[in-house]
Amino acid sequence: MSGDLVSLRMIAISAAPADLDLWRQGAGLTSLPVELSMHKASSGAAQLANGGADICLIDNDLPAPEMAAVIAAARSRKPRPLIFVAGPFGGVRPDGVDGMIGKPSSKDDAGRLIEICVRATMPTRVLIVDDSGTMRSIVRKILSGSRFALDMHEASEGFTALEQLRSGNFGLVFLDYNMPGFNGLETLSEIKRETPDVAVVMMTSTLDNAIADRAHAAGALAFLKKPFYPADIDSVLERYYGLRATR
Repeated sequence: MSGDLVSLRMIAISAAPADLDLWRQGAGLTSLPVELSMHKASSGAAQLANGGADICLIDNDLPAPEMAAVIAAARSRKPRPLIFVAGPFGGVRPDGVDGMIGKPSSKDDAGRLIEICVRATMPTRVLIVDDSGTMRSIVRKILSGSRFALDMHEASEGFTALEQLRSGNFGLVFLDYNMPGFNGLETLSEIKRETPDVAVVMMTSTLDNAIADRAHAAGALAFLKKPFYPADIDSVLERYYGLRATR
């Protein structure tokens, strides 16, 4: 996707016409125009194989073989769409999908759920804050392994980070705890005071529950102990975007 993007292509796949109608109504309520096509499993897999999409939304009630065929078709596309499954809270997550959302009960509910998918599809502007250039490079490399699109920037200390956050449209900060001078918790407090909508993930090489508790109390979205991996980042991003937890 480019900066000239004016709409997203979304395929909704379900065996229930009523569910497809709700997704159709909800697609008209989103902040970014969504070009929605609706299919049963066989035609949806064919559409994915031939034309692709930015978002693939699959009903969790599809039989397992049909679900697997649709997921395989979506994953074979280049570029690959993000794949979301709509199902009950706590449901088992199928292999190969990018997140779980609920099932809509109204057109407004459907619009809200599609908005979550849209948000996860668009690049997120991320600021990496660490006094070590080597560590910033390592974190950048880990973030680049995420399945979500990230627009990454860096800052070497807290005051510079705050300056960038004031002037840039950032969504997420990965913030080191152990920084000289203006430390991680102090920086976190200032970020939440000045830009409360920006989510902050605290990073540290020290496993200390007291520090983690203080970070959460100060408004951190998550607390990661170094070293961490792309799967850990994806778990944090799912929470950031509002995707559902699964068992």
